[in-house]
Amino acid sequence: MMISGKLRLKPGKEQSLKRFHPWVFSGAIQSTQGALADGVWVEVVDSKNNTLGFGHYQTGSITVRVLSFGSDKPAKDFWPEKIKSALAMRFTAGLPAEKTNAFRLIHAEGDGLPGLIVDYYDGVVVMQAHSAGMHTDRQAIANALQDVLKEKLKAVYYKSKSTLPAHLRDTGQDGYLLGMSAVPHIISENGNHFYVDWEVGQKTGFFLDQRDNRDLLGNYARNRTVLNTFCYTGGFSVYALTGGAKLVHSVDVSENAIEATRQNIELNGYNPTEHACFTADSFEYMERCPETYDLIILDPPAFAKHRDARHQAMKGYQRLNSLAFKKVKSGGILFTFSCSQVVDKQLFYDTVVSAALQAGREIKVLHRLSQPADHPVSIYHPEGEYLKGLVLYVH
Repeated sequence: MMISGKLRLKPGKEQSLKRFHPWVFSGAIQSTQGALADGVWVEVVDSKNNTLGFGHYQTGSITVRVLSFGSDKPAKDFWPEKIKSALAMRFTAGLPAEKTNAFRLIHAEGDGLPGLIVDYYDGVVVMQAHSAGMHTDRQAIANALQDVLKEKLKAVYYKSKSTLPAHLRDTGQDGYLLGMSAVPHIISENGNHFYVDWEVGQKTGFFLDQRDNRDLLGNYARNRTVLNTFCYTGGFSVYALTGGAKLVHSVDVSENAIEATRQNIELNGYNPTEHACFTADSFEYMERCPETYDLIILDPPAFAKHRDARHQAMKGYQRLNSLAFKKVKSGGILFTFSCSQVVDKQLFYDTVVSAALQAGREIKVLHRLSQPADHPVSIYHPEGEYLKGLVLYVH
C-alpha cells in the first residue's frame, strides 16, 4: 500500500480517532506533507507525530476517511482481509440463507471501509464508491472480491457515477470490472423473487435494507387492503400479497418503477386482479383517492441529504404521515419510514406524533424499526444508523 502523504492534527484533535471515529475534518488539520491528491492513501499523526491511522485523502470537509487505525501500515492483504471479515459477520447473521441469496456485503463505515458499498445479488456484486479513495482503488477491491468469493462470484459491476463527489464524476464510467451478467437478474429474498437491474435501477438496483421490515409487513397483511406508496419495484407489495392481502395498490411517480412492480408481481405468480398499479405522486394520490385502507406503507426517498434541508424535510414527513393517518381505517396499520441520515430517530418520532395530532387519530406504537444486520452500525460511528421506522396501530 503506497502512502503518499502525511497529515498532522492540531493539539487535542486526535481524540475522535482514538475513539475510532473514521472521519478527519479539514478544520482538525495543522499541516500536511507529501504528494496529496484526491484518492491517495495518507498517514494521520497527532500533534506530537504519533501515528493514529491510515486512510483515503479527499479535498473537502471530510479530508480523510480512516480505513486502518494504529501505527501499522496496511499490509498487501488489506482488501481481502477486510472483505473476509465483513463476510464472516454476514455468515453470523445467517446470510446468505436457503431462501435469501442477496445481501449487503460491505456497508461503508459499518464495516470499517468508509466510502464503499458492496451489494451481492446471487453471484453478481454491485460496487458503489462514495469517495475518491474507493474510486481510485476500485480494481484492487474487485480483485480482492474475486479472491475471497471465488466460484460464488460471477461478475463485479461498478456503479458510482452518481455517488462520487461532483468534481470526480467525469473520471470514470459505470461498467463491469470483472465478468459480465445479463440484466435484469432474478434474486430470492425470504422466498420471494425480484428482478434487479443494477444498470438502470436506483442505488445498486434494489433496496436490500428493507428485507426484514418487508418480512414483518407480511405478518400484518392477511385479509387486509394495502396501499404501498413510493413503491419503487414493489418489494412491500409482493410481501403483502405473500402474506395474504386481499387487495394491494402500488403507487410511484416513476413509470419505470411501476412497470418493474408489475413485473415482480407477475414473477411471483399473483393474480393481477389482486393488485393495481398507479403512476402518480404519492402525496397527490392520497389527497384525491376516495378509498381508505387497512394497511399503508410510507417508504419515501430521503427528504433531506444535508442538515440545511432538514427543516423542510420534517414538514414533508409531517404532511405525508398526516395524509396517511386520514386514509387508514380504524383498526388499521401504518408502516412509516425515513431513510434521511440527518433525521435522527427522536426527531422522526416527534414528527410522526405531530402528524397524528394534526390528523386527530389515536395511535399506538407496535414496533420501532431499523436497518438489518447486513447494514451494520459501528458503535464508534452512530451516524451510520440511517433507516428508522415505526409500525403504528391506528384507532
